[in-house]
Amino acid sequence: MGGEGASAGARIRSLLRRAATMELRIYESIWRFVARRPKIAPGGRGFRYHRPVLTVLIVFMVLSAVEIPIIDALVHQWPPVRIGFLILGIWGLTWMIGLLFAYLTRPHAVGPDGIRVREGLELDIPVSWDDLASIRVHSAIVDPNDPKNKPKRVFEEDGERICAVRVGNETNLEIAFERPTRVRLPGLPPKGGEHEVTMLRFWADDPIGVLEECRRHLG
Repeated sequence: MGGEGASAGARIRSLLRRAATMELRIYESIWRFVARRPKIAPGGRGFRYHRPVLTVLIVFMVLSAVEIPIIDALVHQWPPVRIGFLILGIWGLTWMIGLLFAYLTRPHAVGPDGIRVREGLELDIPVSWDDLASIRVHSAIVDPNDPKNKPKRVFEEDGERICAVRVGNETNLEIAFERPTRVRLPGLPPKGGEHEVTMLRFWADDPIGVLEECRRHLG
């Protein structure tokens, strides 16, 4: 019982930390977008990855905006309820705007120290040039509705242990590591935490541009 309680407590604390981190990064992303200061280290170049999910994000953002006056009209006779729903609606819209801006202001980055592979608000995997054996264009698409092949972020394939950072269930770049390398994913094990992998796959809107920038830094 004690172990189970500790495990439950650890999961609750992890969820609270993640929620707080995501909330702060929502506002950080809005600030970065307004200030035009994407999260790219000096000497680096950013590469966006939002194209496969841009339409979905915009649709959800529009729906969040439209529902505010609709719900307000339905509950306008009850001021406390109206205020509560108004606050909740504005918060939800702010969250969707911040999520979209996170995709825009937290791009993948290629710089003097290596590559940073990112996704949205949380994921940020640094890959140093010393750890990188090769990088190539490699397209892979998974079907999220296939019950026999449910997409996993970390999985085995042809003797390799691969971490896939998918956008819209797709990746188009593949990094091979010099040696098994630990990457940290958001959340607790088994899905989150540290994983030792030999390859990293991810999506970039401009994969050729990523390769050319890597070659520039590698000489």
